[in-house]
Amino acid sequence: MNITLGLLAHVDAGKTTFAEQLLYHTSAIRSRGRVDHRDTHLDTHELEKARGITIFADQAEFVYGGNRYFLLDTPGHIDFSSEMERALLVLDVAVLIVSAAEGVESHTETVWQLLRRYRIPTMIFINKMDRTGADAERVLTEIRAKLSADAVLLARSLDDPLPEELKQFMAERDDALLEDYLEGSVSDERWQAALKQGFGQGRIFPCLTGSALQDDGIAAFLDVVNLLTHTDYTTSGPFAGRVYKIRHDDNGTRITFIKALQGSLRTREELNYGDAESQLEEKITSIRKYSGSRFSEVGEVTAGELFAVTGLSVAVPGEGVGALSGRVGGGLAPALLSKVEFEPPVHLKEVLRAFQLLGAEDPSLRVNWDESLQELHLRIMGRIQLEVLEQVVKERFGLAVTFGAPEILYMETIAAPAIGCGHFEPLKHYAEVHVLLEPGERGSGVVFKNECHADDLATGYQNQIGQYLLEDGHHGLLTGSPLTDLQITLLTGRAHNKHTHGGDFREAALRALRQGLERTENILLEPVYDFTIRIDSDLLGKVMTDVQQAYGRFGPPEIHGSTAVLYGQAPVATFMDYPVRLAAISQGKGVLTLRMAGYEPCHQADEVIARKNYNKNADPLYSSSSIFCSKGQGYAVPWDEAEKHMHIEVRGLPVHHRREA
Repeated sequence: MNITLGLLAHVDAGKTTFAEQLLYHTSAIRSRGRVDHRDTHLDTHELEKARGITIFADQAEFVYGGNRYFLLDTPGHIDFSSEMERALLVLDVAVLIVSAAEGVESHTETVWQLLRRYRIPTMIFINKMDRTGADAERVLTEIRAKLSADAVLLARSLDDPLPEELKQFMAERDDALLEDYLEGSVSDERWQAALKQGFGQGRIFPCLTGSALQDDGIAAFLDVVNLLTHTDYTTSGPFAGRVYKIRHDDNGTRITFIKALQGSLRTREELNYGDAESQLEEKITSIRKYSGSRFSEVGEVTAGELFAVTGLSVAVPGEGVGALSGRVGGGLAPALLSKVEFEPPVHLKEVLRAFQLLGAEDPSLRVNWDESLQELHLRIMGRIQLEVLEQVVKERFGLAVTFGAPEILYMETIAAPAIGCGHFEPLKHYAEVHVLLEPGERGSGVVFKNECHADDLATGYQNQIGQYLLEDGHHGLLTGSPLTDLQITLLTGRAHNKHTHGGDFREAALRALRQGLERTENILLEPVYDFTIRIDSDLLGKVMTDVQQAYGRFGPPEIHGSTAVLYGQAPVATFMDYPVRLAAISQGKGVLTLRMAGYEPCHQADEVIARKNYNKNADPLYSSSSIFCSKGQGYAVPWDEAEKHMHIEVRGLPVHHRREA
């Protein structure tokens, strides 16, 4: 079998050391490297060696128990979460590394939520059992409380028969198994099969203990993962795969990393990808198998393998290729915005080219040239990411750039439903669009629904409108920030047999969106952190006061001896620099962990709106007015007067929405 195995953890949990041990135990490498010695097989970039953290998801192969494993070592630092999430797209099984000393940390919970979202069978390795204060039972209790009650500690051998305690645990989660268990009619073979099935279906999360640094528990882990994991990839049928990473080599050649999900692929074959409206077919010029920074070229790959190709020009992470269509991913989103700064002799064209390549490799950067401000902006997760980007741009492109102080990336949504209509009819152009805007669930982004009848508007035009309305970065009315948590339903539209041209429906659709926003209440949203603070209990009162002054909220503190633990949420705007404050209060002994928890209504909306000073009527990309034509001349009608000029009767809100409004 081909099995893709991913390693995930909070930073400093020992994940890369664990990867070294797996590769050494399976003879994939001859000697074990160490993070502190800067000689690990996977963290090969100089930035990773210097910082002692994983920044880029790297891969290697090993063979064990007759199975071929493709190992992905992912970043554990919160600033590189997007890189980690892209790796999840192709995993067959995940190993979550948890430190036996620190236990479940905030980023551990973020990783867990993503693993459950992607429904990846997950094992947990409680690492660093050699550390002072390590306590597997305490950590297991934390895992069950914060991650899943379905976690169970396994013995290091799963030889028959299984322990009675494990049988009881499994029976409680399988009604059919429980009935037979109570009757005493379950064979050892069935117990083994049930454990394998429960793991594969995400009903059981096996936990093992050990120390990667001391090579304790690694052999047992390999036996258990080999026993429990099963894949059923087929080499028959047309090739299908999923892109999970983009890189560029020293010559600027684009390298597309793919997981083969079905069939096989050979060098020089044509591979198609893209949506129905923009299908591409390009020739595969080479196929590479990577191990760390090294690669070898092969002529063919089959289902279940990880590999890279050259020849694809615009495929993006998450995109299906071959017989697989559609795109997945995008659960974690940066909450900060930064401006790229540079001075002559560095030229704008060079900077734009460099960041276009970096944006292709990491789509979460959302590289954007703001024409009105003449500024290049990036979306980022944190300051460490900016430090790394500065070094990457210097090393790869020879460009000296810096970055402006990170700013909060605000978002906007609506409080109540509204109908929006837009008309675009300058001379020899024609399009009209009507939409229903509704508040979406928090974190849902922008969702498009289509209730337009084909008798009203051709399906091709309907699809165009959907694409336009799902474009990134539609501006809200309050600060010009991106819209989110919004459901847009296409109600109807109209084209002209002779005068409707390519971009007409884009103009009409965006005017309909804008008019709908004008007709309802808009809400400014800000990003918030989930935080965990570990502090000396004598300092608890001061820290609680600090958090409240930062507009944070928290539950009852947990007291463990002389240590207090506080869990809560706080705005990124007020808490982004709190690590420095906590270090000063605790003389460097306090521990703060943060993870993005999404967006909530802004705690100081009026101040932010006034500071942004956004003029919605001067936005060069958007207009709330509609354009009509009379006697061969186009004329603008303001949004609040446009409804009575529309060529289609404007619907009212559905009855249940009118009641809510």
